[in-house]
Amino acid sequence: MEERRERGGDKPARPRKHRVPWRKALRRDWQLYSLLVLPLVFLLIFRYLPMAGNVIAFRRFRPGGNMFGDEWVGFRYFELFVNDPTFWRAFWNTFMLGGLSLVIVFPLPIILALMFNELRSQRFKRIAQSISYLPHFMSIVIVAGMVLQLTSLRGSINQGLELFGGSPISFMQMPQWFPTVYITSEIWQTVGWGTILYLAALTTIDPQLYEAARIDGASRWRQIWHVTLPGIRPTMVVLLILNIGTFMAVGFEKILLLYNPLLYPTADVIATYLYRVGIISSNFSYATAIGLFEAIIGLTLILTANAISRRAVGTSLW
Repeated sequence: MEERRERGGDKPARPRKHRVPWRKALRRDWQLYSLLVLPLVFLLIFRYLPMAGNVIAFRRFRPGGNMFGDEWVGFRYFELFVNDPTFWRAFWNTFMLGGLSLVIVFPLPIILALMFNELRSQRFKRIAQSISYLPHFMSIVIVAGMVLQLTSLRGSINQGLELFGGSPISFMQMPQWFPTVYITSEIWQTVGWGTILYLAALTTIDPQLYEAARIDGASRWRQIWHVTLPGIRPTMVVLLILNIGTFMAVGFEKILLLYNPLLYPTADVIATYLYRVGIISSNFSYATAIGLFEAIIGLTLILTANAISRRAVGTSLW
């Protein structure tokens, strides 16, 4: 007792947490751990093993030759794309579309989830949610086809413009219109599905907090601002970090289906540029160097966003 007081004063010693050895935990819950086998195998085969192919960014690769390249060229391919104005055009287009998606598309699921949460009719709420989810399950090909039909010279949008006395606009032939068309289609297709995680987070908020806020005289807006938003803040921060990490990974399939050479000044992104120079032109080493550069940018962004979030908000991925 005296020895304990000499070490820590009058404070009682804290009991140590008993940690279960991982071997014992594995034997006890092996059924649960077995569910991880297939996802881990998938990640190993399709995510980690292909990383070895990044070595051809530093080696000259010829189709039919050594899969890891024939000769060492160092940073030659990196110098090529750094001095390539076409790459920088695709880089800034990627940055612009990714930034617009982050600023415009990311907050909309939060707003829509808050609107769903305020609905009192459960029947109407389920119907509205189902309708908002449907576009997510549509094929990208169908979505792109709908966008092309709606924005054509004789499409529904131009017919509406003519109805109100306007002139038809060649949306898919004018580069300045592509960001608007792309972001609008992203909103329609993804916002409804993005509300799922926020609605799940809303269910974890203690109803007593709302009751206490009402007793204090808080209006609905005050309750949303001081109770609802802080309650879903961890979910918002985690999803924001993930979105920042994929900031440069603008939707490849949709852009590839929508764009044409006339739209390259604003529609050509890194992913489509890689497709042209890597797959169509068979310049695999050059495309790998660009892909590695893009991956490093994404890793830097997610690490930075995670560190800032951990210090400023107290919530992070790790």
